[in-house]
Amino acid sequence: MNSADTISTRVEAMIQAGKSKPEIIREIGPACSGWPYVFGAWGEICTPKGRNNRKRQDHPTIVSACQVLNGSRSSCDGCKWNLPVRMFDCRGFTHWLLGLVGITIDGGGCTSQWNTKGNWTEQGTISNMPRDKVCCVFTGTDSKKEHTGMYLGDGSTVECSSGVQYFSPMKNKWKYYAIPKGLYDGGDPVPTTDKPTLRKGDAGPYVTLAQTELINRGYDLSPYGADGKFGNKTKEAVIAFQRDWDLAQDGVIGPKTWAYLESTPVIRTYTVHIPHVPEAQADIMITQNTGAWKTLEGAD
Repeated sequence: MNSADTISTRVEAMIQAGKSKPEIIREIGPACSGWPYVFGAWGEICTPKGRNNRKRQDHPTIVSACQVLNGSRSSCDGCKWNLPVRMFDCRGFTHWLLGLVGITIDGGGCTSQWNTKGNWTEQGTISNMPRDKVCCVFTGTDSKKEHTGMYLGDGSTVECSSGVQYFSPMKNKWKYYAIPKGLYDGGDPVPTTDKPTLRKGDAGPYVTLAQTELINRGYDLSPYGADGKFGNKTKEAVIAFQRDWDLAQDGVIGPKTWAYLESTPVIRTYTVHIPHVPEAQADIMITQNTGAWKTLEGAD
């Protein structure tokens, strides 16, 4: 089983080598085989704490499959997922896999993903699916989609059901397909970066770097600051940054978000004291001089 770090390294190498988006998905999807299924998860690192946060979803395997939460051991030592690896449910896995190549599919579940027409360039029943293209595939009915996975354009599929599983040939259960927007219809190339993709639950020096970049651009991370831990506060700041720069608002620091974090202007804030001036007059002065002060704030 590959670790999350191994997969990140492979993705970065493929991007640097100029591999296409379908090529990256076709190789990386099966390479995640064995990673755990956790209902409600979107790609966080698998930890007892992360699983415990999902217990509200009331899925039995969230606790039973974890040796710490089920009480069989006091630590993750000896667990097959202690590499670390990422955890998903079905729609979390396809969302994460497409996110590796800069594509975001909106929707909190299979049905809402399918119904969000802006996600796709083409949709239909499985009998009409182009057999040479990477697609999202779905089970269910016209009104309700029950499960989703990824068709790899070569007769095989990868999905997260009882963990991430690769099937060649594909099973007969799939009823519908959808081609994600941006996968074949041009759009931006896969952004390049030498930084790992970061998500809630990650920790380490790259998280500290990203947090510092966010703080330098005016995003609030108090009371924690750049503590190297990607928690809720950091995710909120990332989403706010992505919203401000018209990026996919998924709270994940992937290649494109890294590129913007490293290239957008640093905000420098100065406090100016204006003695013996009434507040109303000071407000007028600020309004009249905003442009000049903005230039000053951006200077070293």
